[in-house]
Parts: sequence; structure tokens; C-alpha cells
Amino acid sequence: MSTTADYQVLEVNMDEIKKLAQRAREGPLSQEECDLIQALAESYINLRDEIGDKKASIDRLRQLVFGAKTESRKNVRKMTGTAHSEGQEEGQEKEKRKGHGRMPAESYTGVEKIEVAHESLSSGDPCPHACCKGRVYDKDPRVLIRIKGGPPFRGTAYRQACLRCNLCGEVFLATLPEGVGEKKYDETVPSMAAVLRYGSGVPMARIEEMQKASGVPLPASVQWELMEEAAEKIKPAHNELICQGAQGVLLLNDDTPMKILDFLVDLEKRKECGEPLPERTGTFTSGIVSELPDGHQAVLYFTGQKHAGENLTAVLAKRSSELDPPVQMCDGLKHNVPTEMKTILSNCLAHARRQFVDVASSFPQDVEHVIDELAIVYKNDSDAKKSGMSAEERLRFHQEASGPVMDRLKEWMKDLVDKKKVEPNSGLGKAITYCQNRWEPLTLFLKVAGAPLDNSLTERMLKRAVLHRKNSLFYKTANGAQVGDLYMSLIATAKLAKANPFDYLTELQRHAEEVEENPAGWLPWNYRETLAHLPPRK
Repeated sequence: MSTTADYQVLEVNMDEIKKLAQRAREGPLSQEECDLIQALAESYINLRDEIGDKKASIDRLRQLVFGAKTESRKNVRKMTGTAHSEGQEEGQEKEKRKGHGRMPAESYTGVEKIEVAHESLSSGDPCPHACCKGRVYDKDPRVLIRIKGGPPFRGTAYRQACLRCNLCGEVFLATLPEGVGEKKYDETVPSMAAVLRYGSGVPMARIEEMQKASGVPLPASVQWELMEEAAEKIKPAHNELICQGAQGVLLLNDDTPMKILDFLVDLEKRKECGEPLPERTGTFTSGIVSELPDGHQAVLYFTGQKHAGENLTAVLAKRSSELDPPVQMCDGLKHNVPTEMKTILSNCLAHARRQFVDVASSFPQDVEHVIDELAIVYKNDSDAKKSGMSAEERLRFHQEASGPVMDRLKEWMKDLVDKKKVEPNSGLGKAITYCQNRWEPLTLFLKVAGAPLDNSLTERMLKRAVLHRKNSLFYKTANGAQVGDLYMSLIATAKLAKANPFDYLTELQRHAEEVEENPAGWLPWNYRETLAHLPPRK
């Protein structure tokens, strides 16, 4: 019986299978379509055999259908049957976790700060203790944190005294306190709604239910109207972020499937009317992370029918012609590479590692060898980051410490293929072929300063889109997707810049005119400095 690691997990929907069946009826199939049919048949046979096995478990079936959930060395060793006791490597002691798990007071940057003076003593006063000779002086205050719960949105009802003359009918209203304003919803409302919706993945219907239960109703329709209106005000900052991202020295990109309801409805209507379908029927969210020359990072999201490579092409169209081509990090898929713009291509080492992890159960010794060799490379990269090496220092370090490891791994794979120790069509053979075909971009970190090992940063950023897809299932319209992309881009960039996304979005709205005049001064990493130089508002 084949194991769950003998093949890759397929992501095929029913529409694609129907189209494949129609193509088979019309004429000869392409090699790619034949490979897909073979893969589907193998998947069915493996699933049938697995279900028929008395030792089959739910976990194994899930891994068979959806793939492995983790690729850590510990779990790979479990798959290969070579895990050490208590999850420890041979000759190594389990590293103890540092710290007590409590958050330090410095982490609470958003709390209100109240200074509590001593009721009887000041700096320089005589010590009231038994010594009666010393004097007391200031030291760092003791900080106590007290946190209260409440709904995300709170309101205040101003009950104005209202008097009316019984003779002339004139109405006299009490004067409202200063600063109340005319607007029912101030700028903090769409900011908080956007942070909840696009920063934490909370659907608007759930926010509505929570607010209703707390006695401060905020319907989903109102949330959307406020966020859409605010998005127009802060769009110049988003456009500037895209322009800045185009100038990056390193760009990482990838995409993930995303549904747009209007597009799906249009496809169904075309099918019913017998109209031809567009060449591409899928929609995606692309994530692009740009590392700028000054060290800042810009995160950009684009949702629609374009793949990551096409969206990267559109971003690079805004790049200065005087700049050299940037380093691009992505996985080995062709649709991640821009066709019209030149980049220095680097491929993800984690994706190459994953090819071997997927066949760990079938080739335990060979896979463990690859995992252990790559672990050395990742350990070197971790040491380089911890020691604060510059890009050039990191390059030289990798050339000395990781270069021999990668050369050794390359020769090992070549030896297996040349001496026919592995079948080319086996899982291990395909994993080796994947690496050999992409060896140059996979090892760019040994040739170009600043080239990363993998695309993990973009995958982490795409989790924001995955969370949206998981909780909300889809965007309703293309406009809704664009608004979501805007907020996700600004929120994710603010978090990487260690700025408060809620404060940032609020200030962008409050200074919409200034943002439009000088958007470059209102990016997450410099807006505080810009605020400090503005004259006081009247």
C-alpha cells in the first residue's frame, strides 16, 4: 500500500474536473492534463487503500487529503520513526524556555498613564525611617497595570436640556460641552472596525452581534459605510506605500486563493446562458513584502484574477529606472515571476525542503539526511541574525559555513541520480529533480548579499488573508476586495514598523488634507515625526 507521503496534495475543484472531462471528450489531452488525471487516479487509489486498512486513523486520512500540518524536524522524525525520546536530539539537552511568561509593563504602550505622587515625601526629604539621618531620592517608579473589559465601541448620550416658550414658541437648548462635535461617529470608529475586520479577521456580523449585546448597536452596514468612506480619505497613503514598495532592494511574493462573490455569480450566469468562460476562473490574494533601502518593510495585498507575478509586475512598473533589478524571493511556481520586469530570482529553500518532507514515510533515511543538512544552514542563518551581521557579513558567513553543506547536498543528490539509486518518478526522485532544476535560485543566498533563505515572511503575511477567507469565506464585490487590500496593507506594514495600527489609521483620517499633500510623510514608520512638526490644531 502506498503511504500518504508518496505524492503531493492536489487542490482541484469540481469545475476544473468538469472542464477536464469536457476536454477529454473533445480531443487529445495535453501532457499536463494527462498528469492531472494520473494524479487524481493515484489519489483515489491511495485514499481507498487507506480507508480499507484496519489501522487507518483520522489523522492519517486528514494528512492524506489535506497534507501534513507541520514540517518541523521533530515531526519529520516521528514520520520516519527515528524520533528521540522526549523529543530531544541525540547529544543535546532540551533548551529551557526563558522568562516567566508575564508581559512586562513596557509592553502596555496603549494604556492611560497616571502619575501617583507620594502623599508626604519629596526627593531630598529626610528619611522618616529609624535611621533619621539619610535622605530619600527619586528612583524608577513601581508600575501597576489594571485592565478593564468593555465593548470595542462605546458611546456617550448627551441629554441637552430643552426649554420652550409657551407664548412665542422659541426653543432654548443647553450648550454642549466643548469638543463634542457634530459627527455621530468619529474617526476612531472606522479605524477600530478596520483593525478588527482586516487586522484580526473578525466578520462584521460578529462585531454587530457583540455591539448589540453590549447596548451600543453598530450594524454591519454602518461599519462598511464608515470604512469605505475612510478608505477614500487615506488612499493617498496606500498609493505612496505601493510606490515606496516598488523601490525595494528585496521583494518577496506569493498568493493564496480568495473568493469574490460577484465574480462567482457572473461565472454561474455565463454557464447558464452558454456563454464562453474566461480563460482564468480563479481569484487570488497576492502578498508582496518589500524591503526598502533604509531597512523599512512595506506589505502590499492585491485581490483579483491576477497572480502574484502579474501583481509584482504592476508594482515594479512604478520603480525608478535608475535602480538595479531587485532580488525577488518566491517559490518555484512560474506564475510568481514577473514576465515584463527583470528581477534577480531567488527560490524558497523551505519549499524545496517540503518536497522531501512529503515523502518522509517512504524514504526515511534519505529524507532525514536532507533535513539534517538543511538544519545546519538554517542554524547558520539564525546565528547570523542573532549576532547582528550586516548583509555583506552574512553573505561571507554563509559562503564559509553553509556553502560546503549545500555543495555536499548537491553531490549527494547527483550521486543518487547518476548511479540510479532512485527512481526518477518516485517521490524522492521528483523531490531531487525539483531541487536540481532550481539549484541556482535556491542557493542565491550564497551569491547575493541580503538574499533570504525562504519566503516564510510572505507566508506569514498571507495568513491575514487566509484568516479573512476562513472567517468570512469571501469578499462580496471587487470594490470590497480593494478596500480590504488597502486596510490589510496599511495594518500589516504598521505592525512590522512597530506602530499602533489603530492610532495610525485614526491620524490618517484626522489629517486627510495633509496626507493628500505629502503622502510620503504619512507612512507607518514616519507619521509620528510628521505629527510632531505640525502646528497645534485649533
